[in-house]
Amino acid sequence: MPNVRVNSFAVSLDGFAAGPHQSLEHPLGVRGLEIFDPFIQTRVWRSMNHLEGGETGVDNEMAEKSFAGVGAYILGRNMFGPVRGPWPDENWRGWWGENPPYHVPTFVLTHYPRKPLEMQGGTTFHFVTDGIEAALAAAKAAAGEKDVSVGGGVSTVQQFLRAGLIDEMHLALRPVLLGEGENLWHGIDLHALGYKVDEHINGERAVHVFIRRR
Repeated sequence: MPNVRVNSFAVSLDGFAAGPHQSLEHPLGVRGLEIFDPFIQTRVWRSMNHLEGGETGVDNEMAEKSFAGVGAYILGRNMFGPVRGPWPDENWRGWWGENPPYHVPTFVLTHYPRKPLEMQGGTTFHFVTDGIEAALAAAKAAAGEKDVSVGGGVSTVQQFLRAGLIDEMHLALRPVLLGEGENLWHGIDLHALGYKVDEHINGERAVHVFIRRR
Protein backbone atom coordinates (compact mmCIF):
# COMPACT_ATOMS: atom_id res chain seq x y z
CA MET A 1 0.00 0.00 0.00
CA PRO A 2 1.45 3.41 -0.92
CA ASN A 3 2.76 5.50 1.96
CA VAL A 4 3.10 9.18 2.69
CA ARG A 5 6.66 9.67 3.84
CA VAL A 6 9.31 12.26 4.61
CA ASN A 7 12.66 11.31 3.05
CA SER A 8 16.23 12.26 4.00
CA PHE A 9 15.08 15.25 6.02
CA ALA A 10 18.23 16.75 7.53
CA VAL A 11 18.04 17.97 11.13
CA SER A 12 20.70 19.42 13.42
CA LEU A 13 21.31 17.95 16.86
CA ASP A 14 19.30 20.81 18.40
CA GLY A 15 16.35 20.21 16.09
CA PHE A 16 16.80 22.79 13.32
CA ALA A 17 16.06 21.77 9.74
CA ALA A 18 16.93 25.15 8.18
CA GLY A 19 18.93 28.16 9.18
CA PRO A 20 17.48 31.66 9.61
CA HIS A 21 17.15 34.34 6.92
CA GLN A 22 16.49 32.30 3.79
CA SER A 23 17.46 34.27 0.68
CA LEU A 24 18.89 33.87 -2.80
CA GLU A 25 22.36 33.84 -1.21
CA HIS A 26 21.29 31.36 1.49
CA PRO A 27 18.61 29.03 0.05
CA LEU A 28 18.77 26.85 3.18
CA GLY A 29 19.13 29.78 5.55
CA VAL A 30 22.34 31.00 7.17
CA ARG A 31 24.50 27.95 8.03
CA GLY A 32 21.87 25.67 6.55
CA LEU A 33 24.42 23.91 4.35
CA GLU A 34 26.02 22.49 7.50
CA ILE A 35 22.90 20.43 8.12
CA PHE A 36 22.75 19.12 4.55
CA ASP A 37 26.44 18.24 4.30
CA PRO A 38 25.86 14.44 4.52
CA PHE A 39 23.70 14.60 1.40
CA ILE A 40 25.82 17.13 -0.47
CA GLN A 41 28.88 14.88 -0.19
CA THR A 42 27.18 11.81 -1.68
CA ARG A 43 27.56 10.44 -5.17
CA VAL A 44 23.78 10.69 -5.56
CA TRP A 45 23.82 14.46 -5.01
CA ARG A 46 26.81 15.03 -7.28
CA SER A 47 25.20 12.95 -10.01
CA MET A 48 21.98 14.96 -9.70
CA ASN A 49 24.03 18.11 -10.23
CA HIS A 50 25.94 16.63 -13.18
CA LEU A 51 29.19 16.34 -11.22
CA GLU A 52 31.59 13.44 -10.98
CA GLY A 53 32.73 11.64 -7.86
CA GLY A 54 31.10 11.81 -4.46
CA GLU A 55 31.12 9.53 -1.45
CA THR A 56 29.57 6.10 -1.40
CA GLY A 57 28.58 4.24 1.74
CA VAL A 58 25.66 4.43 4.13
CA ASP A 59 24.78 8.10 3.59
CA ASN A 60 24.76 7.60 -0.16
CA GLU A 61 22.65 4.43 0.17
CA MET A 62 20.12 6.29 2.32
CA ALA A 63 19.97 9.09 -0.26
CA GLU A 64 19.35 6.60 -3.05
CA LYS A 65 16.53 4.94 -1.10
CA SER A 66 14.89 8.30 -0.47
CA PHE A 67 14.13 8.68 -4.18
CA ALA A 68 13.05 5.08 -4.77
CA GLY A 69 9.36 4.37 -5.18
CA VAL A 70 8.22 8.00 -5.07
CA GLY A 71 5.49 8.95 -7.53
CA ALA A 72 4.81 12.53 -6.43
CA TYR A 73 6.18 15.21 -4.10
CA ILE A 74 4.59 17.90 -1.95
CA LEU A 75 6.59 21.04 -1.13
CA GLY A 76 5.93 24.14 0.89
CA ARG A 77 6.28 27.37 -1.00
CA ASN A 78 9.61 28.21 0.67
CA MET A 79 11.01 24.98 -0.75
CA PHE A 80 10.18 26.25 -4.23
CA GLY A 81 11.75 29.67 -3.81
CA PRO A 82 12.21 32.87 -1.81
CA VAL A 83 9.33 34.79 -3.43
CA ARG A 84 6.71 35.91 -0.88
CA GLY A 85 3.14 37.15 -1.34
CA PRO A 86 1.41 37.23 -4.73
CA TRP A 87 3.51 36.00 -7.63
CA PRO A 88 4.86 39.18 -9.28
CA ASP A 89 5.43 37.25 -12.51
CA GLU A 90 6.36 33.73 -13.59
CA ASN A 91 10.08 34.32 -13.95
CA TRP A 92 10.98 32.35 -10.81
CA ARG A 93 11.13 28.67 -11.78
CA GLY A 94 12.61 27.09 -8.64
CA TRP A 95 16.04 26.73 -7.07
CA TRP A 96 17.23 23.92 -9.33
CA GLY A 97 17.43 25.27 -12.88
CA GLU A 98 15.50 23.80 -15.78
CA ASN A 99 15.90 20.16 -14.71
CA PRO A 100 14.82 19.82 -11.05
CA PRO A 101 15.67 16.62 -9.17
CA TYR A 102 12.08 15.40 -8.69
CA HIS A 103 11.21 13.97 -12.14
CA VAL A 104 7.57 13.37 -11.13
CA PRO A 105 4.56 15.63 -10.49
CA THR A 106 5.36 18.02 -7.63
CA PHE A 107 2.71 19.93 -5.73
CA VAL A 108 3.63 23.29 -4.18
CA LEU A 109 1.51 24.69 -1.33
CA THR A 110 0.72 28.38 -1.79
CA HIS A 111 -2.00 30.93 -1.07
CA TYR A 112 -1.66 32.46 -4.53
CA PRO A 113 -2.71 30.75 -7.79
CA ARG A 114 -0.23 30.05 -10.54
CA LYS A 115 -0.56 27.86 -13.62
CA PRO A 116 1.39 24.56 -13.72
CA LEU A 117 5.05 24.81 -14.63
CA GLU A 118 6.44 22.01 -16.80
CA MET A 119 10.19 21.50 -16.48
CA GLN A 120 12.76 19.20 -18.06
CA GLY A 121 13.18 15.63 -16.84
CA GLY A 122 9.54 14.91 -16.01
CA THR A 123 8.98 17.44 -13.22
CA THR A 124 5.80 19.51 -13.40
CA PHE A 125 5.10 21.93 -10.56
CA HIS A 126 1.42 22.23 -9.65
CA PHE A 127 0.48 25.10 -7.34
CA VAL A 128 -2.18 24.16 -4.78
CA THR A 129 -4.15 26.86 -2.95
CA ASP A 130 -6.65 24.63 -1.10
CA GLY A 131 -4.40 23.33 1.70
CA ILE A 132 -2.59 20.13 2.60
CA GLU A 133 -5.53 17.74 2.18
CA ALA A 134 -6.15 18.93 -1.37
CA ALA A 135 -2.45 18.70 -2.16
CA LEU A 136 -2.26 15.18 -0.76
CA ALA A 137 -5.32 14.02 -2.71
CA ALA A 138 -3.83 15.37 -5.95
CA ALA A 139 -0.41 13.89 -5.18
CA LYS A 140 -1.87 10.46 -4.40
CA ALA A 141 -3.83 10.51 -7.66
CA ALA A 142 -0.67 11.42 -9.57
CA ALA A 143 1.50 8.86 -7.76
CA GLY A 144 -0.79 5.90 -8.37
CA GLU A 145 0.73 2.84 -6.70
CA LYS A 146 3.87 4.72 -5.64
CA ASP A 147 4.54 6.71 -2.48
CA VAL A 148 4.03 10.42 -1.90
CA SER A 149 7.01 12.26 -0.41
CA VAL A 150 6.48 15.39 1.68
CA GLY A 151 9.69 17.26 0.94
CA GLY A 152 9.40 20.12 3.44
CA GLY A 153 10.07 22.63 4.65
CA VAL A 154 9.56 22.59 8.40
CA SER A 155 6.12 24.23 8.46
CA THR A 156 4.79 21.85 5.82
CA VAL A 157 6.06 18.74 7.62
CA GLN A 158 4.59 20.01 10.90
CA GLN A 159 1.19 20.55 9.28
CA PHE A 160 1.15 17.00 7.91
CA LEU A 161 2.28 15.54 11.25
CA ARG A 162 -0.39 17.38 13.23
CA ALA A 163 -3.02 16.17 10.78
CA GLY A 164 -1.81 12.57 11.16
CA LEU A 165 -1.00 12.25 7.47
CA ILE A 166 2.63 11.05 7.64
CA ASP A 167 3.26 7.29 7.70
CA GLU A 168 7.07 7.37 7.95
CA MET A 169 9.84 9.91 8.48
CA HIS A 170 13.49 9.39 7.62
CA LEU A 171 15.59 11.98 9.43
CA ALA A 172 19.28 12.49 8.75
CA LEU A 173 20.43 13.67 12.18
CA ARG A 174 23.52 15.81 11.74
CA PRO A 175 25.85 16.32 14.76
CA VAL A 176 26.01 20.11 14.56
CA LEU A 177 24.40 22.80 16.72
CA LEU A 178 22.68 25.49 14.69
CA GLY A 179 21.22 27.50 17.56
CA GLU A 180 18.56 29.28 15.51
CA GLY A 181 16.44 28.82 12.44
CA GLU A 182 13.39 26.62 11.83
CA ASN A 183 13.01 24.02 14.57
CA LEU A 184 11.24 20.87 13.42
CA TRP A 185 10.08 19.95 16.92
CA HIS A 186 8.63 23.29 17.97
CA GLY A 187 5.11 22.53 19.23
CA ILE A 188 5.32 18.89 18.08
CA ASP A 189 4.80 15.89 20.42
CA LEU A 190 5.52 12.88 18.25
CA HIS A 191 4.69 10.37 20.97
CA ALA A 192 1.27 11.92 21.52
CA LEU A 193 0.74 11.92 17.75
CA GLY A 194 1.28 8.15 17.71
CA TYR A 195 4.84 7.81 16.40
CA LYS A 196 7.86 5.83 17.57
CA VAL A 197 11.52 5.54 16.64
CA ASP A 198 11.55 2.29 14.69
CA GLU A 199 15.14 2.13 13.42
CA HIS A 200 18.39 4.06 13.42
CA ILE A 201 21.45 3.53 11.23
CA ASN A 202 24.85 5.15 11.64
CA GLY A 203 26.14 6.81 8.49
CA GLU A 204 29.45 8.47 7.76
CA ARG A 205 28.21 12.02 8.47
CA ALA A 206 24.73 11.53 9.95
CA VAL A 207 22.59 9.14 11.97
CA HIS A 208 19.59 8.01 9.93
CA VAL A 209 16.52 7.77 12.14
CA PHE A 210 13.26 6.20 10.95
CA ILE A 211 10.11 7.27 12.76
CA ARG A 212 6.91 5.34 12.04
CA ARG A 213 3.41 5.02 13.40
CA ARG A 214 3.05 2.85 16.48
